[in-house]
Amino acid sequence: MRLRPALLIAVVLASLGLTITALGNQNRAGGSSASTPASTPAPAAEPIVASAPRTAERRYPRVPAGDQAAAELLVSVESALRDPATPADALPDLGHQQQVIYRVLSKDRPRSQRVVAALPARWRSIAERHLAARREFLRMSRGRGPSSLPAWRIIQPEPAEQLISYYRKAEAATGIEWEVLAAVNLVETGMGRIDGISVANARGPMQFLPTTWAEPGIGAGDIRDPHDAIQAAARYLVRRGGLQDIRRGLWGYNNSDYYGKAVLLYASLIREDPRAYTGLYHWEIHFNADAGDLWLPVGYNEARRVPVQDYLRRHPQSAPPAD
Repeated sequence: MRLRPALLIAVVLASLGLTITALGNQNRAGGSSASTPASTPAPAAEPIVASAPRTAERRYPRVPAGDQAAAELLVSVESALRDPATPADALPDLGHQQQVIYRVLSKDRPRSQRVVAALPARWRSIAERHLAARREFLRMSRGRGPSSLPAWRIIQPEPAEQLISYYRKAEAATGIEWEVLAAVNLVETGMGRIDGISVANARGPMQFLPTTWAEPGIGAGDIRDPHDAIQAAARYLVRRGGLQDIRRGLWGYNNSDYYGKAVLLYASLIREDPRAYTGLYHWEIHFNADAGDLWLPVGYNEARRVPVQDYLRRHPQSAPPAD
């Protein structure tokens, strides 16, 4: 779909993921196969959804320094995200806390191994797949982060239940699993939070090149409309062989094995337990800059690239909290 010199991945991030990393150099990877999803059957449960964030001031989440404390926090967050009794207005902060825990641990393998070992057995595979997915994106963006932030607008995504209806409609029409479409939406633009154009001219919530969108049988409607873009993404994955081998379809979507592995890991989490979508939906936009892992909240709006230090002088809350 896009053999492009830069990838718009803010990642969860999604990873997708976003979350989502940054605009980096083109990444072409060797031919290792995607990680195998866990075999635990999916329960008959639906994601917990909320349409709007909390109105109170939000803060960059902290991760406890101690391994046991980090494990206990992760268990409480994962449990709350799956609990139907959790208030809807608590979900945005819970999702962001989950995201930051995995982003922090993914950069420190020895510590992440200790934290995972401290988790109850039911959470270990979940944590391992989150960490593995995040590390695939880290492999795509090695080296020091950029010293400027992108010309993006960060917006509130469509309600979670509405996006799920679009994914499922696309699955019914094409056979591409809705969980894969959700994972692509996550890692490309954080479920549509990033409203921007990549350096390769890809745009919209599923990051299409206008030339690809214009191919017969692919784009229909508005490239920036979530419904239209998700339907087009499913059609494109079919065209690139996704029904025969979804890994091949994802390679056509973004020419990186790392990308395909991460998408399938996130999809496996949703397939195993649809309530996992709740946390991923609430992941925020983070950007790996030279000053650290910066949070770009809804309301970020830069018409042109802005130096990181200039932005942080105006918005110090976007920087990771000091230890």
